[in-house]
Amino acid sequence: AALKKSAVAYMHPEVGVCSEDATLFGRNYFERASAPDVESMEEAEEKAKILAEAAALKHLARDYMHPEVGVKTTDPTLFGRNYFNRYSAPE
Repeated sequence: AALKKSAVAYMHPEVGVCSEDATLFGRNYFERASAPDVESMEEAEEKAKILAEAAALKHLARDYMHPEVGVKTTDPTLFGRNYFNRYSAPE
């Protein structure tokens, strides 16, 4: 029963988590109204880097979970000519 519950939770992340434990509802001291809204330049750059990496990982996860989509390329360097295996190549 626990394995089935874990499998359902893994395959359906849109369901969410339901909890009724009183110890889970603590006070958040970082997002309170009196907290300062100061972010340094280094923190902003690190945050942008982390969000870009998360977006790339999300894209890779989507490609992994849906192999039926296929790969689409528009790079002209991928359609090069092989001069070594052509019929008119001298032997």
